Amino acid sequence: MLRDSTFSCDAAVDDAAVGSGWVDEHLLAGPGDRVCLWFDQPVTRAALRELVAERCKELAGTGLSAGGSVSLQLPPGLTYVVNLLAAWRLGAQVSLLDHRLTPYEAERAMGVIQPQLLVSPAGEIPKHLLRGYTSVTAGITPRDGQPAATGHALLQLSSGSTGPSKVIGRTAADLLTEIDRYRHLEGYPRPGERIVLLASMVHVLGLVGGLLYGLAADVTLMVPAFLTTKDILAAVTAAPEPTTILGVRFHIDLLASDDSPPELPQLARVIVGGEVVPPRTVRSFAGKYPTVPLGIMYGMTEVGVIATDLRGEHRPALVTAPGMVLRAEDGQLMIARPCTPYVGSAAPGRWVDGWLRTKDAGTVDPDTGLVTVTGRLDSQVSVAGLKVDLADVEQTLVELPGVTEAVVLFNGGIDAYLAVAAGRTAEEIAGELTGQLAAYKRPQRLYLLPKLPRTASGKVVRDLSVLRAAVQNSQLPDPL
Repeated sequence: MLRDSTFSCDAAVDDAAVGSGWVDEHLLAGPGDRVCLWFDQPVTRAALRELVAERCKELAGTGLSAGGSVSLQLPPGLTYVVNLLAAWRLGAQVSLLDHRLTPYEAERAMGVIQPQLLVSPAGEIPKHLLRGYTSVTAGITPRDGQPAATGHALLQLSSGSTGPSKVIGRTAADLLTEIDRYRHLEGYPRPGERIVLLASMVHVLGLVGGLLYGLAADVTLMVPAFLTTKDILAAVTAAPEPTTILGVRFHIDLLASDDSPPELPQLARVIVGGEVVPPRTVRSFAGKYPTVPLGIMYGMTEVGVIATDLRGEHRPALVTAPGMVLRAEDGQLMIARPCTPYVGSAAPGRWVDGWLRTKDAGTVDPDTGLVTVTGRLDSQVSVAGLKVDLADVEQTLVELPGVTEAVVLFNGGIDAYLAVAAGRTAEEIAGELTGQLAAYKRPQRLYLLPKLPRTASGKVVRDLSVLRAAVQNSQLPDPL
């Protein structure tokens, strides 16, 4: 059973100050006729309040109450939103499981989290990789779990892009604090505007920066039926209000692939988070949408939004988000936090003496405070006594024609896993690198794939075993 011996009483005190009615006060309040969500049809605040109240009765009828625990494994959509808010309104701790997890992965996660209930689709859900939301009926399955062991309102699993996922806890006060950070971001959507949400609302960017912020700040949240260029642009043009697209790098690549995008006077900005956006993607987007600012956000599941450059004024540097305190130590970015975000003992050494070690390499300018993220800390390796930043190697690779994505790892030597266009060969790529990288920086092995594996949250996987399996299952020629 999951227990957290390091859970700080500071978080519990903060939540006591928030009060038990935080969902009603901060997320569901407002004029009843105001549209707050838009999936296949608009949802007003009054309608959302009615749906949440009804679901509260159904969940309470199963025995769920304050201090209880429930896992949600629902695809993004109105059913997901209603169940999340209803469980929180009852005072339960909610753990979020991506609906794309296999039964084995979901059972393994719940074996750690130990929920009393599982809320999941009552039947099969349509399979489509680019589905934006899904309309489902939720079933409730009692489990042999335990009440919440900590005072966290939310449990999430880290992305798992570099290894096993960790359990991360967020209190209600912490979530509201992050929402307030968004309110103070210059250039973020304001009341009366719209967000077209492409990032999954099961994960931190879409959940807090999209769903929770939209509800709290009176910003209408619209989710396209499918995450295709056509459906995304249709969602933008569906209403006249100033509109922000919020997504990850994959979505920016989609938008930039449109050869002739329409006029979009409503599109005030596009904001991308989740991964470092390479310069080629930035240039490609700017060429197609020259009047639309491309904003960048840096954040972590553990704390949410950390730093931003929403107008592209400081690229590649970022402005620290209000209330966040960062410093760099031995090349690693550190974030001041009053208590550990981790539940259990899965991340020893990540939070020490009030500082969260991000494992991201970067710098903080002592004069301006601007933050520059240069990649993962473990991307800096030594080859024959010479320092190599694998992030620089990746950047060089994705600038090559026909190379869309790259993951570079050190495995006794430098290995590169590349997503490439049809017709590209390892020999061609190796030849092109000769004039661009010193010999000791060049990958010893190039593995070509039609696409790189991604986590449930959409991040490119950097776990060596997963990448090896993808290569074994690929039909492309043997590596160089």
